[in-house]
This record gives sequence, C-alpha cells and structure tokens, in this order.
Amino acid sequence: MSSTVLVAGASGGTGRRLLERLATTDVRVRALTRSCRKVDDLEALGADEVVVGDLLDPADAATAAKGCDAVLCAVGTTPGLADLLGEPVVDDAGVRNLVNAAVAADVDRFVLESSLGVGDSREQAPLGLRLVLWRYLAAKNRAEAWLRSSGLTYTVFRPGKLTDDPASGDVLVGEGGATVSGAISRDDVARLMVAALSTPEAADRTFEVVEHGRSHGPTRGLVDVDWQFAPEPTDSDIGVDSDSDGPIRIEVTEAESDENEDSNVDDSEA
Repeated sequence: MSSTVLVAGASGGTGRRLLERLATTDVRVRALTRSCRKVDDLEALGADEVVVGDLLDPADAATAAKGCDAVLCAVGTTPGLADLLGEPVVDDAGVRNLVNAAVAADVDRFVLESSLGVGDSREQAPLGLRLVLWRYLAAKNRAEAWLRSSGLTYTVFRPGKLTDDPASGDVLVGEGGATVSGAISRDDVARLMVAALSTPEAADRTFEVVEHGRSHGPTRGLVDVDWQFAPEPTDSDIGVDSDSDGPIRIEVTEAESDENEDSNVDDSEA
C-alpha cells in the first residue's frame, strides 16, 4: 500500500469513514477539507496532516497532492442555486484540478467516488433523479473521463444511494454500466476505496456497487474481485499516535464553506 494517502473531501460522510479505515493501516494520511472549522475533527479521526483548501483553485489542489503516493477522492457538491447559475462545481472542475495535480506529483493510484447514474450506468438511476440532477451526473461523467485519460492508474466506484449505516461487508460489484441498482452505506464504499489501493485487480476499472440486501431490479455483469481489505477499525485506531509529533496543519486558503465535502450528490436516490 502507498505510504502517503490524500483523502479529498475528508470532512464529508464518505471522507470521514475513509480516515477511520486508513487508521488501521500503516500509511501516512493527509486530509483535505474546505472548512477551517473541521480541522480539529479530522485530526481526532487520525489525519496526520490537514490541508485546508479549495479544489477549484489549481494551486490548492497542487499543494494537497504534492508528496502523495495515492489519492482517495470523495468530493461532491450539494445541489443548489449556485450550480443553476452556472458556477463551477467541484464534481467536475475540482476533480479535474486534483487529477492534474496528481499527475504532476507522480501519484501512483487515484481512487474516485462517483455515482450510479453516471456514464454507461445511466439507466440504473431512477428517471426522476436523472431529470433533477442531470447537471451533477454530467459533471461526474466529465470527471471520470478526465481521470481515465490522465494516464494515472485509477479505480472508479459508482455507488447507489448512500446511507450512514455501518458497513455490511456484503456488496454486489458490477462492471459494465447497466449492472446493479440500489443503496449502499458510505462505510462499505470507504472499505472498498481503501482496499482498491492494494488490489491489483482493481487497477484501471470502473465498478458499480450496492449492498446485496438493498439491491433492487435485475443484476448483470457482476464481477469477483480479490479485494485486499484493510483490518476493521476499532476505537484505538482513531486518533493521533502518542509517539508522533502530532498532526500538521497546512492552510492554503481562507475557505470556510464545507458544502463540497461529500460525493454522490448528497445521497443520490439511485
């Protein structure tokens, strides 16, 4: 597994669970958040470094990615008026900036949380969702395409409707777009994203994922991947190592908003 991992969108629902799961590994964890108010919380979850920055600023993205071996990207935009007015959304421009920064930093692996309903998984999302959130799904589709064309070794996960339940450990993994539909916990998604870092079979692939017990409709294109899961987290895994010098804070912007801290369009109803 890579030695330094950047978690982008660390204060969001999936991002927080990524920090908890990385705490069971021997990697050094750098957390990226837009909100200065979230720094202490991320340190308590085990981040070794916290970068406060905005991925819509290429310089912030470059600072976040510098010196990292892998990136776990779980950023996303909450639908609102800003997007309707045509302002850039982190799902597209922000992810592209981070991908560019990862290329410049010679990052080994980039794992992206996208959404069911994106690209060739379009029909797996309900029609109502696609009509309301088409702009966000299109942005995520552009981000996926940018990542695939970057030359980075990547893994893309397209989860269904996100929940805050504990990980079930029983996930249907599809590949090919029109494969699965349903819901999945953020914790299950985080478990897979961390596993992808050390799973050779996951390289340069895109997966649709839902919980087995929350799947609905026909399933097609299921794949069996030999995931290299990290140990399950315990309370003792979370927090700063008492033998370390403590987390390092790197503030590269005055950004305070935490709107763009989770992916899948604030619980897509796919």
